[in-house]
Amino acid sequence: MKVLLVNKFLYPKGGDAICTLETARVLEANGHEAVCWGIRDPRNSSFPHEDTFLAPVDFAHPGGLAQQVKIALNMLYSREAQRKITEILAREDPDIVHLHNFAHQISPSILDVCSRRGVPVVMTMHDYKLVCPAYTLRSQGEVCERCAHGRYFHCVLRKCIKNSRMKSLLGTAEMHFHHHILRIYKKVDVCIAPSRFMLKKTEEMGLRRPARYVPNFVFPENFSAAYGSPSDEFVYFGRLSEEKGIETLLEAARRTDARVKIIGEGPVRPRLQAIARRGKIRNVKFLGYKQGKELHNEIRTSLAVVVPSCWYENNPRSILEAFALGKPVIGSGIGGIPELVQNGRTGYTFEAGNASALKEKLELARNNLDKTVRMGQNARNLAEKEYNARTYYQRIISVYADAQQKEKAR
Repeated sequence: MKVLLVNKFLYPKGGDAICTLETARVLEANGHEAVCWGIRDPRNSSFPHEDTFLAPVDFAHPGGLAQQVKIALNMLYSREAQRKITEILAREDPDIVHLHNFAHQISPSILDVCSRRGVPVVMTMHDYKLVCPAYTLRSQGEVCERCAHGRYFHCVLRKCIKNSRMKSLLGTAEMHFHHHILRIYKKVDVCIAPSRFMLKKTEEMGLRRPARYVPNFVFPENFSAAYGSPSDEFVYFGRLSEEKGIETLLEAARRTDARVKIIGEGPVRPRLQAIARRGKIRNVKFLGYKQGKELHNEIRTSLAVVVPSCWYENNPRSILEAFALGKPVIGSGIGGIPELVQNGRTGYTFEAGNASALKEKLELARNNLDKTVRMGQNARNLAEKEYNARTYYQRIISVYADAQQKEKAR
């Protein structure tokens, strides 16, 4: 089988890009052919057919009015993306197109091309884009489901996208155009939800597409587990953005002498550091961006990983990586997190946004070291048995077969 994997980012920028690249690796390890297609970027590895990749789009510096209008129109429907994907489909003639993160820079216009050629399409939902103009089901600092069943105007009223009326208007127009006018997402044969929570929530909010549960995965054999810790440090690693709930972690740290490492970069780092300075929170260290062995070593020498998110997390790779490294996770009881963090078995859950509850879980992990070690062992076992490449491969091949049957029945 030949699979065309589509993602706008083809370097390890985030979970969606890593999933795309590792899906290619799994398919090829099992005798299939995987072809990646997306946007040109100097951070990409070398790919065949890079001449068919799209030119990058700089949303941060869009230029003059004419360029801004062009970018907005391409977000809605990109003829360039259609031309380029037509080229790669003609060259490679894949059996399946597997979409990941393609909104805005590529646009759903490519679905029309796949449909005309009769190529089955599956789509992994890495966020809530199909039901929420802002992707996150979060607005003005709180969980929000107001746009359920196509009521996208709430996005404009609440300025959900970067607190901008204009950007929110564009996001709302995009949703209406794709869902109500073109109905273009009906050309996806099967959607993939990496968490059971997402599967249920998107259906509740009006998504009417065949969908299957396929969680993310790691290669546990590539992670060297370390149970327990020579220190009592906790670690957060990931993007430093508002929805990740790191302010809750800072407040919890202020109420205890437990040491916390914060690893990552993002738009709220200056604010978080200012909060730490003003509050004289001296038991928190900001270590910046780390990756690979350096990141793993910081996690391995920690007692547990903290995931304090205050939005509907899907199936966080950070939790799976922590498990593979033998670390329990203290995570918010929100979204798909409780599917992974089994309270008292692979870590602890607490009420999202509740610093007192988080502080109690930090102290519980510090004061019950034998149990913390056992939870890390349980976490590693869960990663090995449930969230490994072999199991993912079996699930994804089943979805591909389902999509092929649906395309034949059209």
